[in-house]
Amino acid sequence: MEGQHQLRRMDLLYPDLSYIINGILFSVYRQLGGGHKESYYQKAVATALRDKGIKFVEQYYVPLKYNNQIVGKYYLDFLIEDKIVLELKRGKYLVAKVIDQTNQYLKTLNLQLAIIACFTYTGVTPKRIININNH
Repeated sequence: MEGQHQLRRMDLLYPDLSYIINGILFSVYRQLGGGHKESYYQKAVATALRDKGIKFVEQYYVPLKYNNQIVGKYYLDFLIEDKIVLELKRGKYLVAKVIDQTNQYLKTLNLQLAIIACFTYTGVTPKRIININNH
């Protein structure tokens, strides 16, 4: 209908896929509630992604290199459709260290978008992180 607001913003990176991911996060929270281990949320999100037919890699390996030598390694919770990093956290507050680490994932993988989902006792809060070096 003309004049009605759209539920999804179309100026976002990957709006359709982001919308589906957010729906999955809210669905997982509605069914499980708050206070569980991160790994339980991760298993539930993986199940929901599979059920929706979304391509993903869980515990995606990210090498940290210096002068072409691997000096460290990280594992992100999910790489979705080779486009979006999804990190799951427990707790209300998103510390700078988590945001910095997620930005590092984006830079290392040359990706544009990550979503960090914070599961709390009262809900789930997804936060979008944009790779400003690649946007």
